[in-house]
Amino acid sequence: MATPHRVLLLVFPEFQLLDATGPAEVFAAVDEHLLPGARPAYELQVISPGGGLVRSSAGLELAARTLPGPDEVAGSTLLVAGGFGVQRAMQQGDIARWLVQAGPRAARCGSVCTGAFLLAQAGLLEERPVVTHWRYTELLQRLFPRLRVMQDALFVRDEQFYSSAGVTAGMDLCLSLVEEDHGRDLSLAVARGLVMYLRRPGGQRQFSTELLAQQAPPDGQMQRLVDWLRERLENSLEVDDMASQMAMSTRTLHRYCQAEMGVTPAKLLLQLRLEKASQLLEGGESSLKRVALHTGFGSEYNLRRAFVQALGVTPGEYRQRFCR
Repeated sequence: MATPHRVLLLVFPEFQLLDATGPAEVFAAVDEHLLPGARPAYELQVISPGGGLVRSSAGLELAARTLPGPDEVAGSTLLVAGGFGVQRAMQQGDIARWLVQAGPRAARCGSVCTGAFLLAQAGLLEERPVVTHWRYTELLQRLFPRLRVMQDALFVRDEQFYSSAGVTAGMDLCLSLVEEDHGRDLSLAVARGLVMYLRRPGGQRQFSTELLAQQAPPDGQMQRLVDWLRERLENSLEVDDMASQMAMSTRTLHRYCQAEMGVTPAKLLLQLRLEKASQLLEGGESSLKRVALHTGFGSEYNLRRAFVQALGVTPGEYRQRFCR
């Protein structure tokens, strides 16, 4: 009988509970679909510096073993959780120092959510594509400029190194690992049992209305423009109209919009329209034609094209997934 594959879940004080328990549930669910009497497919171990009970940001605690010696990690899958405690863990440095030695020895070494910061601190992700929670992509890139931080992937792989986006994306990553180990049919059975998608609609993208319309600085010039646009999204609007409202030349408007929002005025308008359309779809609006008219897209074709380009899903698929 095959020896169970060991999965090490690395946590620290104030870790995100689901970053550890989500992947654990995916791997544990595999055994439900194996032949009766078969040996467990995975051996799960929670590890942390010092071991013992480790308190999560939710207040619940997990019992952890001390960090194993780097050579003991060989052949294992090592996943580093994220959470509010990442900053303190980085300051203490003991996890990063351990990862420098242990990470390369793992058969697979990955992160969930902001756990990518610890792998980056250990120097394991340089020149590699990396993903983390969308709220922290800019910070990760700024702190570790040699990383190739991706903006909207659920998870990525480069050789034996993996990273996944926010919280539940760690479960998407682990489903892909199960598929690597045991094939698509078993991975699909696990996904069905957990009421998950084996492949989310939209492929690898993190799609969320909060990703679309970036927040303008409250004391900046663009907040006034954002407020003005949100009241007029169903109207036909041009960049010249925005510049006139702001009493700026189009060139000055472009400069302010890029500096404060990171996008062009036309892109900002598109993002605001997508945000409003997403809200209408989440609220149960059944007519795509009305959604298109109320958000300035004009037609279902334009609405669909914008959704597919920005989010990788059609408006109908978005509504099916997120309608309250």
